[in-house]
Amino acid sequence: MSHAISAHRRAKAAIVEPVEQPQYLTFRLAGETYALDILHIKEIIEYGGLTEVPMMPRFLRGVINLRGAVVPVIDLAVRFGRPATDIGKRSCIIIVEVQADDDWLDLGVIVDAVDEVLDLPADAIEPAPAFGAQLRAEFIRGMGKLDGRFVIVLALEHVLSIDEMALLVGDDATRPEK
Repeated sequence: MSHAISAHRRAKAAIVEPVEQPQYLTFRLAGETYALDILHIKEIIEYGGLTEVPMMPRFLRGVINLRGAVVPVIDLAVRFGRPATDIGKRSCIIIVEVQADDDWLDLGVIVDAVDEVLDLPADAIEPAPAFGAQLRAEFIRGMGKLDGRFVIVLALEHVLSIDEMALLVGDDATRPEK
């Protein structure tokens, strides 16, 4: 009987659960390719219907009405310290979900264009560079390798940190636009 139990345990151990590969939505912004974990993404919508709100920081381009909910829209380029995003034919808004204290908040993110959803295994993502990046190190989860080029995998919880952006509102609200 012990032989049968041992054989059963070996057979059970041989059954390997499929490991899900993390998937990332890639998009372009200011000539670079970025990626966000799709688990944070709710939807992608066409750019439009944006209402500008006076006295807000430059990175907060305005708000949209998304099925009756007011959703703030962030210009990632400005958040990254670059000039504001030029809106073109392929510009769109990625609606993401970020944690704010014990609640979840929808935010819109303006991008130049959405590319595709990719499977990026963990071994295809290298640590963020310690120098030379044009972004703050905590904004970058890693550098994904894709067809001989790099994709900047963003750490959404840092890029869109509600606490940090609230602090920036006080610093940036009265600053004139450049």
